[in-house]
Amino acid sequence: MSATRYTYLGPEGTFTEAALRTLPEAATRELVPMVSVPAALDAVRNGEAAAALVPIENSVEGGVTATLDELASGEPLMIYREVLLPIAFALLVRPGTKLSGIKTVTGHPVAQPQVRNWLRAHLPEAVWESAASNADGARLVQEGRFDAAFAGEFAAATYGLEPLVTEIHDAENAETRFVLVGRPARPAAPTGADKTSVVLWLGDDHPGALLELLQEFAVRGVNLMLIQSRPTGAGIGNYCFAVDAEGHISDRRVGEALMGLKRICPKVRFLGSYPRAGVEVEDVAALRRGTSDGEFMAASDWLARAQDGRA
Repeated sequence: MSATRYTYLGPEGTFTEAALRTLPEAATRELVPMVSVPAALDAVRNGEAAAALVPIENSVEGGVTATLDELASGEPLMIYREVLLPIAFALLVRPGTKLSGIKTVTGHPVAQPQVRNWLRAHLPEAVWESAASNADGARLVQEGRFDAAFAGEFAAATYGLEPLVTEIHDAENAETRFVLVGRPARPAAPTGADKTSVVLWLGDDHPGALLELLQEFAVRGVNLMLIQSRPTGAGIGNYCFAVDAEGHISDRRVGEALMGLKRICPKVRFLGSYPRAGVEVEDVAALRRGTSDGEFMAASDWLARAQDGRA
C-alpha cells in the first residue's frame, strides 16, 4: 500500500481538492485526482492509496448518493475524519465571453440545485448538462464543448478560464461535508466531540420497522445527525439506512445502541467513529440523565450485585 498517496474526486480544481488541502497532512502526501468517487475509493481498497477524500453530504441537497452507496457496498472501508467546506460557485468562461452569449452551462449534478434560482434569473434560456465534477465542467468549457461552467473560482487559472460572476449560491452559508476514508482499523480515541456512522439494513418490511431502529438510539439518549434511505438493489421497497449519530463507539450509550441494532438487523456496517469537524468539546450538548458512561457502569454493577444476591 502507498502510505503517502491520497486520492480525491478530481480532476484538479474541484472543491474536493480544496477540502483535502485544508488537512495538515496533505502537504506531505501525493494527491492523486480520480475520475469518480468509486475510482477514488477503489484505489484505497486495492492498496494504491492510503486514503481518499470524497464528498458525502451537502447542506442544500443532503447526502451524496454515490458516496453513500459505495460505502454501503463492496469491500468495507472506514471514515477517519471529516472536513466542512463553505461552497460558493463562480461562473467560469473562456476569455471574452459575455453573459448574453452563454447558451450552454455545465457542472456537477450536486451543483445544479445550489445555483438553480440564479440560473433562472440570469440565464433562463441556457441549457444545463451535467459533468463528472465541477472541475471537469471547467475542462469541458476550456475545450469549447460548453459556454460556461459552475465551479470554484480557484479552478479558473488551472483551465485558462475567467470568472465572469463570483459568489453564486442560492442558499447562504452552504457547506459540503467531505470524509477521509481508509481501510478498516481501530478507530481513533474519543475526543468528546465525535460522530459515529453506520449503515443499517431492515430485516423485513413491517409497520414500525424503522421506528424499531430509531428506538435503539432514542432509549439510550443518542442523538442522530443524519438518516437517509438508499435502495439496496434487491427490488422496490428494499432499503438500507445511512445513519450519523453523535458520540463514539467506545461511549457506552453508542456501543449498546449498536449492539441492539446488531440483534435486530440482518446486517450492520460500521463506517467509523471520528471527530466532528468544527465542533469543540465545550460546544457539545450535555448528556441526558442516565446516558453517561458512569451511569451505564453503575447500572451494570447494580445488575451484577442483584444476580449475586447483593443488590
